Amino acid sequence: MKIVVDNKIPYIREAVGQIADEVVYLPGNSFTAGDVRDADALVIRTRTRCDRELLEGSRVKFIATATIGFDHIDVDYCREAGIAWQNCPGCNSGSVEQYLRSVLLLLKRRKGLKLEDACLGIVGAGHVGSRIHQMARSLGMRVLLNDPPRADRGEEGFVDLSVLSRQCDVITFHTPLNRTGRYNTFHLADTEFFAGLQRMPFIVNTSRGEVVDTAALLDALDKGMVGDAIIDTWENEPDIHRELLQRVFLGTPHIAGYSADGKSNATRMALEAICDFFHIQADFEIVPPDLPYAVYASDPEEAFLQVYDPTRDSDALKQHPEAFEQLRGDYPLRREIAF
Repeated sequence: MKIVVDNKIPYIREAVGQIADEVVYLPGNSFTAGDVRDADALVIRTRTRCDRELLEGSRVKFIATATIGFDHIDVDYCREAGIAWQNCPGCNSGSVEQYLRSVLLLLKRRKGLKLEDACLGIVGAGHVGSRIHQMARSLGMRVLLNDPPRADRGEEGFVDLSVLSRQCDVITFHTPLNRTGRYNTFHLADTEFFAGLQRMPFIVNTSRGEVVDTAALLDALDKGMVGDAIIDTWENEPDIHRELLQRVFLGTPHIAGYSADGKSNATRMALEAICDFFHIQADFEIVPPDLPYAVYASDPEEAFLQVYDPTRDSDALKQHPEAFEQLRGDYPLRREIAF
């Protein structure tokens, strides 16, 4: 059995060696049809576009993407070609929760946001959004949820996006990228959305870059429609909009979900999916390494930010935006440690 693996997927080499006779590691953005022609399975991230151009004529039967999102997989073609695939829902929800908690603490410290008096709007209440909901409540925030698919299924507790526009002090996006259909999220935050904001909220995007219209956000910043923005996912990655990067409060290189815990979860889930599909029994354990330093702060907020402060990632990207992919690929060890 042959598996082709994105060479930036961590903690995988020993475990995948128990599954496959042959493993080939390649940069995720440079897979070619020749590379995968005789592969049985692929383990990828968002940088590998799995479509007819890559897969036609190959013997690939299964694709495991070590990510929550799967818009980089042409699911219609895979269905036509008889290629099964699996994403890793919820794998990095704890990591994104950590990122958002740090963001909220920084907004409190540097922007004067009073969390106990503030309302957080969450667009998309899936694995990640649900964790953000509980975390924000623990900080004393009022929370409003927007999730049209769940609302249409008859679930309660959701409001229209217009309600978030009117009432929220922070609005954070946690939706998949859907370019068509009833639940289209492409440019969900567009000119009309920003024009409807009434409380100059802080805008956070850790979902997909195309969910927020870059030009509309820049215009909203110019006109004072938003208090500021925290952007982790960008349109046209890795060729991101340099002006927007310099304007936002925090701009990070698509790493909100990049804790070692989230990465190890994704790797484990991807390999388990391969084992299930091919009926392979393997005994592997994937555990992220410990932090090489101790945290000494007695104040819980300060201790939390000592473990992870996204300002470090933002400063690095603002200084070297051309290094977007390198900053992601060589991301330092980050653990999810609660206080």
